[in-house]
Amino acid sequence: MPRLGMVIDLKRCIGCNACVLACKQENGTPPGIHFARVITREVGTYPQSKRTFLPVLCNHCDDAPCVKACPTGASYTRPDGIVLVDNDLCIGCRACAVACPYMNRHYVAPGLLQAGYDGKPLSPYEALKYLDFQEGTTSKCTLCAHRIDRGLEPACVVTCPTDARIFGDLEDQNSRPRKLIEERKGWTLLPESNTKPSVYYLDA
Repeated sequence: MPRLGMVIDLKRCIGCNACVLACKQENGTPPGIHFARVITREVGTYPQSKRTFLPVLCNHCDDAPCVKACPTGASYTRPDGIVLVDNDLCIGCRACAVACPYMNRHYVAPGLLQAGYDGKPLSPYEALKYLDFQEGTTSKCTLCAHRIDRGLEPACVVTCPTDARIFGDLEDQNSRPRKLIEERKGWTLLPESNTKPSVYYLDA
């Protein structure tokens, strides 16, 4: 069984936020909820200052603390390594959000699904997409599992204009992600947490 994951090449990321918009469009997340984000900061001093970009998403950890913390089994890991939430089992206690060291859990507050963006009535698109959410539960990036199950790549991957996101099987020694991790010394966020993330970064 493969262990699906992603490599993000920070040398290629230009901070365009196409991944953020692609995720938003694909998943139709409610206002204030973003499964994909890009953290931007300025480093250095004028005239040598510059902006750096760090795309973040659920790390789909191999040793996921959110799954361990969930008291109902709503948070679970698929055989291919994708971490998901069963809305019907989630009681909205947010123990998973507290346990996640990467802050990649999102609470769907009561009333959030009653109106669209800017408080306007739900558009046909929003009405359809909101069916995947349930008020009073937590939600998260699914790595576009619904696309993967159809043989497609995550929306953020196919939308990236600079090929900064590379998706594949981290267990396959011949896969592009695995080769990049080994050749360019890929690293993960918060290694001290020992969560064994499935999202790696390249900056060398």
